[in-house]
Amino acid sequence: MSQNIKDVMSIRDIKITDLSANPAPLGLMGFGMTTVLLNIHNAGFFPMNAMILSMGIFYGGLAQVIAGIEEWKKGNTFGATAFTSFGFFWLSLVGNILIPKSPDYAGLATSSVAFAAYLFMWGVFTTFMFIATLKGSKALSVVFLALAVLFFLLAAGNYLGSTGILTIAGYEGIFTGLAAIYTALGQVLNEAYGKKMVPL
Repeated sequence: MSQNIKDVMSIRDIKITDLSANPAPLGLMGFGMTTVLLNIHNAGFFPMNAMILSMGIFYGGLAQVIAGIEEWKKGNTFGATAFTSFGFFWLSLVGNILIPKSPDYAGLATSSVAFAAYLFMWGVFTTFMFIATLKGSKALSVVFLALAVLFFLLAAGNYLGSTGILTIAGYEGIFTGLAAIYTALGQVLNEAYGKKMVPL
């Protein structure tokens, strides 16, 4: 009996160290690179194409969902919610574009007003997530604030049918994506060198 008690006590003394990698840079890169490429399109430099849609499915979509699941395993509620949500945002965005292309679903094309409502709700979500970043790094706060502004600009542009607002949103979206890339690479470099190489 006393040996059993000692065994239980020794089990309680075991400390588990999390040696898994930080999934945030993957999520931020998936978001950042896809956002830059989509918003180069929004700014009017090239039309919607398979490159953007593929990035939306695989890097912006699936890679962020994977990052979100990894954040969940680490006990990071914010990271799990943000990356998983934005991963599925990209997948739903691709769905909005591709589903009506099928003859069977041509009547389900999203109107500009409905699409504006979709973007507005993502803006609301991002605003609340931005508030949560205020206790973290300034770089992450910049990413979420810029993203909230982007969603509201896109919502306004679609609601009003304004190509001018959508073009402005495109340039603002390029900044948003670059801010996410900066934050991701900063985390990677700071960890790789074991010191503050990039201010965050």
